[in-house]
Amino acid sequence: MPDLLLELFSEEIPARMQRKAAEDLKSLVTNALVDAGLPYEGAKAFATPRRLALQVAGVPVGSAATREERKGPRVGAPEKAVEGFLRGAGLNSVDDATIQSDPKKGDFYVAVIEKPGRSAIDIIAEFMPGILRGFPWPKSMRWGSATTRWVRPLHSIVATFGPETEEPDVIRFDFDGIHSGQTTRGHRFLADEAFDVRRFDDYATSLEKHKVVLDADRRKEIILNDAKDRALALGLELVEDAGLLEEVAGLVEWPVVLTGSFDEAFLDIPDECIQLTIRVNQKCFVLKDPKTGRLANRFVLISNIVAGDGGKTIVAGNEKVIRARLSDARFFWETDLKSKLSDNLPKLDEVKFHEKLGSVGERVKRLVALSTELAPLVGADEAKAKRAAELAKADLVSQMVYEFPELQGLMGRYYAATQGEDASVATAVEDHYKPQGPSDRVPSDPVAIAVALAEKLDLLAGFWVIDEKPTGSKDPYALRRAALGVIRIVLENSLRVRIAEVARSAIGLQSASASDSAVVVDDLLSFFADRLKVHLKDEGARHDLIDAVFALEGQDDLLMVVKRVEALGKFVSSDDGANLLAGYKRAVNILKAEEKKDGQAVTGKPHADHFQEQAEIDLASAIDVARADAAQAVDAEDFEGAMEALSKLRAPVDRFFEDILVNAEDPALRLNRLRLLAEIRDATHVVADFSKVAG
Repeated sequence: MPDLLLELFSEEIPARMQRKAAEDLKSLVTNALVDAGLPYEGAKAFATPRRLALQVAGVPVGSAATREERKGPRVGAPEKAVEGFLRGAGLNSVDDATIQSDPKKGDFYVAVIEKPGRSAIDIIAEFMPGILRGFPWPKSMRWGSATTRWVRPLHSIVATFGPETEEPDVIRFDFDGIHSGQTTRGHRFLADEAFDVRRFDDYATSLEKHKVVLDADRRKEIILNDAKDRALALGLELVEDAGLLEEVAGLVEWPVVLTGSFDEAFLDIPDECIQLTIRVNQKCFVLKDPKTGRLANRFVLISNIVAGDGGKTIVAGNEKVIRARLSDARFFWETDLKSKLSDNLPKLDEVKFHEKLGSVGERVKRLVALSTELAPLVGADEAKAKRAAELAKADLVSQMVYEFPELQGLMGRYYAATQGEDASVATAVEDHYKPQGPSDRVPSDPVAIAVALAEKLDLLAGFWVIDEKPTGSKDPYALRRAALGVIRIVLENSLRVRIAEVARSAIGLQSASASDSAVVVDDLLSFFADRLKVHLKDEGARHDLIDAVFALEGQDDLLMVVKRVEALGKFVSSDDGANLLAGYKRAVNILKAEEKKDGQAVTGKPHADHFQEQAEIDLASAIDVARADAAQAVDAEDFEGAMEALSKLRAPVDRFFEDILVNAEDPALRLNRLRLLAEIRDATHVVADFSKVAG
């Protein structure tokens, strides 16, 4: 079957847009093919700085003819209904429709719509201009006298179609004066001549001959392997950077790896500052000494040309710029060290955190109070937690963080450590932002834990108080991430923290007053519950078991919630648990039916005087024992023991349903037996709400 080849050749496309643009082109074209009745076998999209390309394999030569019968209104229906039917079916009058009879509904109009098949070339030529006009670039531009828009000036379009064994046809269409053809160009500097292509295999091979590596992943592989080899030859290691690798692969069509150096004196600057300076300003990789783990005074740069002098001029140019940028970084570092972090605190009063939540300085005061309260709960020294909270935001007004906001926290740690602050305090200054995502580590030092929890709880409390909570997919203040951060810190450090209590404290510290703090606390707890459900589901826990535990009142000790869920999961997967769950559901279903029939809930304790059968007596006794044992185990936080206590109900519950008729004719006896069923329900709810458990 024929293959389709498309190439859109332009000026340089921003690297950050290339990969998505290639996938957008693939999606738009393949969807249009399928919609037109042209199913395909496979498709792959490519991007380089100057071109988007798409290969679609196994496209039919044309669409099949179709015949559709479209049922219309009854004969004699109102005129407007008939006119609407005719328009929809593309008919000129009712004479063009046929009339069919239905024994029940009478005569009605039917339109027979026959569409002849069309060639794939004609179909593609028809839909391509529309795809290009509506292409979803994040930003686009007009140029010259053009009326259409593209990310950068578009120069040519390749569009060929044909089977592997024949000369392909050119799909002819026009996009604002640019006519499709089969001619493209090679590398801008190394092979800037036009050449014709036919199909994908010859296209990719010809590009390679003209110094263009079409596949971005292959360019990344070349860069990474060559950079590692260059580093190894110097006795160093490449500091890998996936984001930078993706970016530089989008800056070059023919990657050439070179190495440069900078003055060793700059190594007095923290490694992270050096790496970020070189990365941001010159898109270069840094190298480290495997013996020390510190950066070396060498870097790797990626060129888009093979230079006649072996790259010496290119390297020298990069070294000059990097020297200047590192001089700036050293100036920031040395200037920041001239004053203590604590000297920056008054400046934080001038930095607005949020219009309704005050300044960063005000936020620091709340963090100090909350960290001090949290410290004994997480095993941290209160004085150190207070000091860490005071300094946590002080680096925000430093010159280094002003230049590189990504370094907030990290620079605070460097400044604190250099200025003689306690090691735990310095660690907390950096780690209080963590975790910043699902793959980020959580703080483990108790002082850092206290300040990190305070940071996230203050953020959540503040935005809950001013009612700016996440809605749908919108979460501009990353509040979901903050709640998940609290959950991970608590669980991964096995902390016993009552979220309701600390949330209440955090809300009370807000300068903005909540109209009803109890309502705000309850709503915030519901948010934590939802986030915990997401977290546990990602860990493989069953959603129904999570719901069963959260259905109980006062479940704000996250560690204990998780342990309950784990114990409940083991229980319901056992034979005793599964059978007890079945008995529970049978009891609840009977209760629901009878309560609905009677119009009132079954309340009160069963009377021993009304027991007539041994099965009733045994079940009542077993419930009393199981409920007491389960409650005692729950109080001792032995949730597996609580489940084991409930498991002893299995046999008496089974026997009760085998031997006893619940709906006895005697009303008093019937009520007593219903109360016994209610006892089963209440006993299990000591551990979890079994009505939420599937099965």
